[in-house]
Amino acid sequence: MLHLSLALFAFLVLHLIPAMPGMRERLVGGLGQTRYMIVHSVISTATLVWVIVATLNSPAIMLWPAAGWQAWVTVLLSPLGLFFIIAGLLSPNPLSLSVRPATEVQSGISRITRHPVFWGALLWAVSHIAPNGDLRSVLLFGSMAALAAGGFALGDRRARRKLGPRWETLASTTSVIPFLAIAQGRTRFRIDPPIIVAALLTALVTGWLLHGGHVVLFGVDPLTATQY
Repeated sequence: MLHLSLALFAFLVLHLIPAMPGMRERLVGGLGQTRYMIVHSVISTATLVWVIVATLNSPAIMLWPAAGWQAWVTVLLSPLGLFFIIAGLLSPNPLSLSVRPATEVQSGISRITRHPVFWGALLWAVSHIAPNGDLRSVLLFGSMAALAAGGFALGDRRARRKLGPRWETLASTTSVIPFLAIAQGRTRFRIDPPIIVAALLTALVTGWLLHGGHVVLFGVDPLTATQY
């Protein structure tokens, strides 16, 4: 379990350091945007692999017994989390994490929530806690869920610093809580190409995972687990 704790600590530190005030800007200034993204991606992937290997090699200390309803939590919430992640990354969003530059909030997913990628990661992580009732899984997915949840405040702080007085105007048309800005009449939902692409990719990936893909990758069949 010490090995897993060290791996999780390295993973969390790697993602928390760039979130420190001015740290990301200094790193980008020293390395350049492209080189920074490459270095960060490589190190992130390496530490994630370390975490996975450490998890698989840690003893399984059970905290609660398995039940079919627990697997349904994963089957239902994970696709939603995957959709939020894909749509968020593909959509322009100056207020949060995205691979596309943007000057204003216009995308469909950003009107639902200004932090779709963080919400997606949170849903994915939380959905995997219930059916994996052992200590190592709770540590793994709990840490990832905490990191994703922390992205809401850290993302807002970074966007405020970057956008200055424009932040209030842009943030007024969206919300952290999904669908809140739409319910309050501050914006209107619309379906755009990133949402359509995300829905199609989510359906394809989910279908593959439920029909053998998850077994190939992780040795567990989610549909079989729902029958316990």
